[in-house]
Amino acid sequence: MPKNKNLKSILLIGSGPIIIGQACEFDYSGSQALRSLREDGIETILINSNPATIMTDPTMADHVYLLPLTTKSILKILKEHPQIDAVLPTMGGQTALNLCIEADEKGIWEDFGVEIIGVDIDAINITEDREQFRDLMGKIGVGMAPQETATSYLKGKEIAQEFGFPLCIRASFTLGGAGASIVYNEEEFDESLTRGLEISPIHEVMIDKALLGWKEYELELLRDKNDNVVIICTIENMDPMGIHTGDSITVAPAMTLSDKTFQKMRDMAIHMMRSIGDFAGGCNVQFAVSPDEEEEIIAIEINPRVSRSSALASKATGYPIAKIAAKLALGYTLDELSNQITKSTSALFEPTLDYVIVKIPRWNFDKFEGSDRTLGLQMKAVGEVMAIGRSFQEALHKATQSLEIKRNGLGADGKGYKNYEQIIEKLKFASWDRVFVIYDAIAMGIPLSRIHEITRIDMWFLKQYEELFHLEKEISTYKIETIERELLLEAKQKGYGDRQIAHMLDCLESQVYNKRREFNINRVYKLVDTCAAEFKAQTPYYYSTFESEVQYPDGTVTVDNESVVTDRKKIIVLGSGPNRIGQGIEFDYCCVHGVLAAAECDYETIMINCNPETVSTDFDIADKLYFEPVFWEHIYDIIQHEKPEGVIVQLGGQTALKLAEKLDRYGVKIMGTSYQSLDLAEDRGSFSTLLKENNIPYPQFDTAESAEEALKVADELNFPILVRPSYVLGGQGMKIVINKKELEEHVIDLLKSIPGNKLLLDHYLDGAIEAEADAICDGENVYIIGIMEHIEPCGIHSGDSNATLPPFNLGEFVMQQIKDHTKKIALALNTVGLINIQFAIKDDTVYIIEANPRASRTVPFIAKAYGEPYVNYATKVMLGEKKVTDFEFNPQLEGYAIKQPVFSFNKFPNVNKQLGPEMKSTGESILFIDSLKDDEFYDLYARRKMYLSK
Repeated sequence: MPKNKNLKSILLIGSGPIIIGQACEFDYSGSQALRSLREDGIETILINSNPATIMTDPTMADHVYLLPLTTKSILKILKEHPQIDAVLPTMGGQTALNLCIEADEKGIWEDFGVEIIGVDIDAINITEDREQFRDLMGKIGVGMAPQETATSYLKGKEIAQEFGFPLCIRASFTLGGAGASIVYNEEEFDESLTRGLEISPIHEVMIDKALLGWKEYELELLRDKNDNVVIICTIENMDPMGIHTGDSITVAPAMTLSDKTFQKMRDMAIHMMRSIGDFAGGCNVQFAVSPDEEEEIIAIEINPRVSRSSALASKATGYPIAKIAAKLALGYTLDELSNQITKSTSALFEPTLDYVIVKIPRWNFDKFEGSDRTLGLQMKAVGEVMAIGRSFQEALHKATQSLEIKRNGLGADGKGYKNYEQIIEKLKFASWDRVFVIYDAIAMGIPLSRIHEITRIDMWFLKQYEELFHLEKEISTYKIETIERELLLEAKQKGYGDRQIAHMLDCLESQVYNKRREFNINRVYKLVDTCAAEFKAQTPYYYSTFESEVQYPDGTVTVDNESVVTDRKKIIVLGSGPNRIGQGIEFDYCCVHGVLAAAECDYETIMINCNPETVSTDFDIADKLYFEPVFWEHIYDIIQHEKPEGVIVQLGGQTALKLAEKLDRYGVKIMGTSYQSLDLAEDRGSFSTLLKENNIPYPQFDTAESAEEALKVADELNFPILVRPSYVLGGQGMKIVINKKELEEHVIDLLKSIPGNKLLLDHYLDGAIEAEADAICDGENVYIIGIMEHIEPCGIHSGDSNATLPPFNLGEFVMQQIKDHTKKIALALNTVGLINIQFAIKDDTVYIIEANPRASRTVPFIAKAYGEPYVNYATKVMLGEKKVTDFEFNPQLEGYAIKQPVFSFNKFPNVNKQLGPEMKSTGESILFIDSLKDDEFYDLYARRKMYLSK
């Protein structure tokens, strides 16, 4: 039992829809905390409005409330559950903390006798109110940059006059650095000051002297009620101060700190955590260090909750911070808990890493036309990747291979910048692709001292880059026939992909692969073990690397592979990689359910993914986790090693789907729907033939591969025309054009960014209603799990539409067509598993827009609305374990469920906010209404045409 015997029922606040600055790292921490509390026999009650997450699964908590995160919802829950003893607000990001404070200010916790655990309100207030925080740091002797608070425009101007430029402006009580910026002159200052005062809920900004070029570090701490503190991880930002940590490339453990400064920083962090309040739980502390011999340390901020970085630190070390933090909130002490990885050491034992972690953020600027792409104090990334390697260079390469931006790693792919001015510009104004630009600058011959002077990136990192470039130059002097084993091994140890080496040697990727086999240079897998192998790890959590062969005393020559292959039948589930617009947490939800369903069918489950924020990369979800890029070379090596029965590709979004062709070509079995069927649905010509054969209507369309062809097609189709590239997700590059000039411009633009792509041109059904259906098919039987009607008119991407389940005004005749078409298409495509079909309804005729024989964005939403585990069922169908007719479907929904998209436009103030066929939302929430007379439905319906853009 927990040490605090009074805690029997706990309310956990989730983080709501995903927005830039608060992503699925809180789904991961919330899920882990709920599991942790239940281990102690505690009743758990969850409030969270996000349907796409694992956290809101009915199995995760005893009572799940999919309600808006408001004090009104909190009151409803507390009235229904008077037994609630405490609230845990530290697992739901800033949203949960803010709601907790609001409920506290309104006296709600006090009225219901609910205790706040895991943090105290004073600690939140001290850390969020920058003036209070500054006073406290002064009292305890921790240095900070010169700064003052402004609560008015006039006061702000006075401070600027006193400090001089450049200055940092940060709004109080905001998330992801909203309203924060660095200003270099008076004009920028006036605009940023006004915006900061507006965006802060208490209309307060902190203005401080910009420590540009200082190095930035983060420490993750845990503390128990006896004041034991452990530092789980030290993270170094490769980017200097001035770039939000969520937008920085970060490295663990810290690489360029002297031991003396490191010890001093540890002591300061512990001192700070103890001074902000008496609470047991997790904490994140950020510091700046001067880039000189002095190494002066200055505190930036402290967050008394699990954060984006603690998800990263958990995955980096294998130490489950949220799980332990939840136990500490119950009153356990660190020395009573066991390390979850070794099972034999205590949780008070600090992790030690014998590998290097690199995190690179993933941006989506292409979705926000006209956005400011430079990086600064306000976070703009929508996701991130993490890579594990034996060296910084290997981890850096693996991270760049994980990004899914058509790069194979650093350099050696012919895609680098060659223009001197452009390179210098991108170095000066931190750009999203700076990780690649540094390499291009070195390749161009720009001296390291100059790159350092511009970027202020520590010389150690730049020298690591330089070494990589010299290695590329050396390899380029060889041919595939002449390259020596030692040199090829060195390239692999430093993370170069086979594709990159093929580029250097001017040969095929398969030739490099064969050469590796010939030289016996094979990947080996190492355990993530939290303690540098001093104690045996019990968890099956692996990363790959390359080792030199070692000769043992008995004469055997071998490399040490820690991933032992069992003789059980195995299934690999391919994860969805970094979050981005169009492919978010809902696919992680599907992957986790796929893994759990395969385990129920007695398969050994193997997960491959590189996203540190998600539940799928938690160490105890699959039987084995490979924390590796979802990148062909890495996947194929794991398949060769594990020899699974097959691979599941239809749960990981477009990431996994794109690999289907390669898997098929290499003879790897794809579970469920075959590659041929997946490809048929993507190939518009073949798919339309299939529709024609089945007498199913579809909008007039044609394909084009050049602007000239497109103009010819336009004569046949009539405007407006919807133009889109094939094989993309989230409506990337889609646009509705209304004349030949617009058509020509868009086609030229598209073919420039996606060369060689086949473009699809559809006659756009103006004024049509849009609907979609999701179904499970076993090749013979089809069960439609849900039909949704979009509130907005046809032409707005389905991911950006408010959608109702079930439909609200489609007649019986239309509904029957939707059902008939769905069944016909699912069977005609030989679907085995899930399928999503989108429809446009005009003049009572149902036209097919597209069909995707895979898990869709809406599956988790429908599962939550109806309270049924559809992904579990679909996975069992894919594995051939069950038929659709084996399940007893019993959907439960009174009234309607509405899927409401959420946007992060506040990060891009100058962007056109109109919606169209290209998806822009970053997350979603679910709203339940009893009837269509509900005011909220009426508001949505009244506004439905407001955002439509062409």
